[in-house]
Amino acid sequence: MAITLNKDALQHARDLIAKGRTVKDERDDWSEHSPSTDDENAWLEKHGWDEFALWHLGIDRSEPEETKKRYSFPYGDYSRLHRCAVISLESRAGQYGHDDIEDATKKLLRELDS
Repeated sequence: MAITLNKDALQHARDLIAKGRTVKDERDDWSEHSPSTDDENAWLEKHGWDEFALWHLGIDRSEPEETKKRYSFPYGDYSRLHRCAVISLESRAGQYGHDDIEDATKKLLRELDS
């Protein structure tokens, strides 16, 4: 698996923070706040793959374009960045050795919490 940091998504996340489009929820809230598969599919159908990619800090360029397998580490609900998602993916990135994504999430949390 060749997951790397999606720099466009990182910039999108920073833009959301700057615009105040965030939810400052708690660590364990992501399981309840993350979009359902049906909601995700409906959003994807309406907005397309380019916008879908902007909501995922991980990208696996070895996976085919326009597939969900290509994108990982989601940080929001397609309208707002969720603090709980960033916390969750920081932990996952560290657990699986994705240092660039882990570092990016730490910076996002500092921006979010400042």
